[in-house]
Amino acid sequence: MTSMTAVEETIDAIVEEMQAMGSLVVAFSGGVDSGVVAALGVRALGEKARAVTAVSETLAGRELQEAQEVAEEIGIRHDLVQFSELDNPRFRENTPSRCFFCQSMRFDEIRGIAERLGVDVIASGTNASDLGDHRPGLEAMAQREVYQPLLAHGVDKEGVRAIARHLGLSIWDKPAMACLSSRIPHGTEVTDERLRRVEHAEDAVHALGFRQFRVRAHGDLGRVEIDAAELPRALDPSMRRRLAAAVLQAGFTRTALDLAGFRSGSLNPPSSS
Repeated sequence: MTSMTAVEETIDAIVEEMQAMGSLVVAFSGGVDSGVVAALGVRALGEKARAVTAVSETLAGRELQEAQEVAEEIGIRHDLVQFSELDNPRFRENTPSRCFFCQSMRFDEIRGIAERLGVDVIASGTNASDLGDHRPGLEAMAQREVYQPLLAHGVDKEGVRAIARHLGLSIWDKPAMACLSSRIPHGTEVTDERLRRVEHAEDAVHALGFRQFRVRAHGDLGRVEIDAAELPRALDPSMRRRLAAAVLQAGFTRTALDLAGFRSGSLNPPSSS
């Protein structure tokens, strides 16, 4: 979906679909995917579209702040619901099914708000590109009959960005994010201490001006993945020293810069396909 006509046709089809629902709650992270769904919800339903962000230890504070700013930009009513994935031992043990338990808890919390509002439909920003990765959270959404308009209309990540740009959303080119627990290798327990260490390290890397990156936590080693386009800047001796100092100050005792660069889901199990 690259032509303007295709973008407009997809927008019109999703808006018409949403209008028939009468009301809608969007599981909202503030990223481009859920931002597009929220913006289309407002276009279709006005005040009968609501955004809900589930706030837990795995959501970075910077991401929460940005979600609030994006909701204001879109003009959608925005609610927060607090919960803790760490209450679930199956989540903490961090098997390859971790995201199933995370999304199950998250959408159950959002469902509670939707029911109090008298809303039947919960929407997510899942897009067609998400099908090519290890995503056990999709099973949790399927079990809960979550409405996934971008996926249903075959919109991939490139298409989502095209829609966002057409709608004038400032986040149209925002780098993809994932919950902080995705930085911890499977088999290593997810703890609040490990999550905060990653969050502080990534805040520091962000403050140095990098856009697309992750800090993966391998015990006391913080492995920094930075997008290939930004790697030359990271490899500058002065910047390399600043990166190392930032990661160590966050609580890691060793750090490494991954020369392969940023890879989304690099800690996921190998694809069976």
